Amino acid sequence: MPLPRPDRARLERHLPILKWSRSYDRDTLTSDMVAAVIVTIMLIPQSLAYALLAGLPPEMGLYASILPLVAYAIFGTSRALAVGPVAVVSLMTAAAVGNLALQGSAEYAAAAITLAFISGVILTVMGIFRLGFLANFLSHPVIAGFITASGILIATSQLKHIFGIDAQGHNLTQMVMSLFAHAPETNLITLAIGVATTAFLFWVRKGLKPLLQDMGIAPRLADILAKAGPVAAVALTTLAVWLFGLQDRGVRIVGEVPTGLPPLTLPGFSGEVWSSLFVSALLISVIGFVESVSVAQTLASRKRQRIVPDQELVGLGASNIAAAISGGYPVTGGFARSVVNFDAGAETPAAGAFTAIGIALAALLLTPLLFFLPKATLAATIIVAVLSLVDFSILSRTWSYSRVDFCAVAATILLTLGFGVELGVSAGVILSIGLFLYKTSRPHVAEVGLVPGSQHFRNIIRHKVQTNPAIVTLRIDESLYFANARFLEDYVNDRVVRDTSIRHVVLMCSAVNEVDMSALESLEEINRRLRDMDISLHLSEVKGPVMDRLQRSHFLTDLSGRVYLSQYDAWRALTQATAPKAEAG
Repeated sequence: MPLPRPDRARLERHLPILKWSRSYDRDTLTSDMVAAVIVTIMLIPQSLAYALLAGLPPEMGLYASILPLVAYAIFGTSRALAVGPVAVVSLMTAAAVGNLALQGSAEYAAAAITLAFISGVILTVMGIFRLGFLANFLSHPVIAGFITASGILIATSQLKHIFGIDAQGHNLTQMVMSLFAHAPETNLITLAIGVATTAFLFWVRKGLKPLLQDMGIAPRLADILAKAGPVAAVALTTLAVWLFGLQDRGVRIVGEVPTGLPPLTLPGFSGEVWSSLFVSALLISVIGFVESVSVAQTLASRKRQRIVPDQELVGLGASNIAAAISGGYPVTGGFARSVVNFDAGAETPAAGAFTAIGIALAALLLTPLLFFLPKATLAATIIVAVLSLVDFSILSRTWSYSRVDFCAVAATILLTLGFGVELGVSAGVILSIGLFLYKTSRPHVAEVGLVPGSQHFRNIIRHKVQTNPAIVTLRIDESLYFANARFLEDYVNDRVVRDTSIRHVVLMCSAVNEVDMSALESLEEINRRLRDMDISLHLSEVKGPVMDRLQRSHFLTDLSGRVYLSQYDAWRALTQATAPKAEAG
């Protein structure tokens, strides 16, 4: 028996798979399968590399690319977002769990699994309570600055594998100093592998596809072969190490990678571990969600589709919980692979589920072949991937547009590079909130006058307008709340005390969407001060929801003036009221 339509719609809202699967057909299946093949080819080396970046066994990267993709296909709303390990989250994972356990130990891996679970719980709870709007408090330029700095840190952290040396450090200064200190220990064979692989991967990104097309290969096949570049690098360097026994000449290899599907794992429930990881999990959740939603919305808009941010929280939360119970670590939507997924023709989230099948087959069949894979190859894969994240143009753009935004971005970049990723992302969050409070605490207030021959009012500084010395109209271009209420008090007071001819003050509220209790008290104080000066306070163009709130208070009863439907009504009425006084003068 079919569900009633309201119940079905509610169920589809929480399980988007029920909606898109109804229209699933053979053509959609073909498109999703082709996209899955391309993304699988791309994801296998990336998963191994990002696990290395997180300081985890390489198989955990594969595990984090199987069940989480299936979970997102069930609960996610984006039809192109590709979930899995990503560079920034891998770096944040290393920073978070590195404080709890020694890298390479069983406790380290267990802490990463627990981190994924905590992140999953946070995201799911935020989704259930529809808290996705909280991510809007993060300034996108600040996040871009953090990601740029993280890209530099990630690339620098992988140079030790390119040189085949032991180097440590949590920030750029420590890493560079450690690299220089250990530079004499460089393994030249490892360096040759790392440099050659890096150069090859950079060339593959730009040059292979046009070359293949010039050779007469169809664009779709050329695209697949170009995306297989990292796989070719893995295969060739692994074969070279095996043939020439380079592991005996100091080339560091991945070693044994367990064969089989992800094991069933359980996160730790120690209160001490949870308290140590909670803040890191929260930061990973927020950063991952912001980037995922940005990518998902961009791709959805190209096909006139839409995503539901609160349901995306649930989808990403389910993915992280799935990672935690299958031996993985924190995951989120990846920019590069999502774009590849979209360009490859993915029509539904089923493409992610098919990708998971491909990764599972790789975990079952291909892991013995990874024994001789040099770590320098994985490091090169990471470096090529993350350098696309580095975007210093954000500095020039914010400098020319807003010096306040520039200072916030520059501070985030410098703090991330100088003190590490955790302090950097924390500073980014604090700066974003601080930036919002700073900007809204000093709202733009314009004194306006009547444009001749019209009923429109504009800024007296920017336009030639009619004014009346007895009337001051102030247009408030921001909602009024606790952070800017006192600013408005001071602004009105400063304006009227220097001009004894003023008899009426009109607050034009066309841009005011909210008046909280603190702002209401400030309006009451403004009304009292003006009344003591024999000046009437009026309001105009008050929005309905704001008026509803004001009517529940005593403010309108005590108001010395009136509330006008439009600013032109106020101007006309008050001009007539002041005309006799002007003539008598």
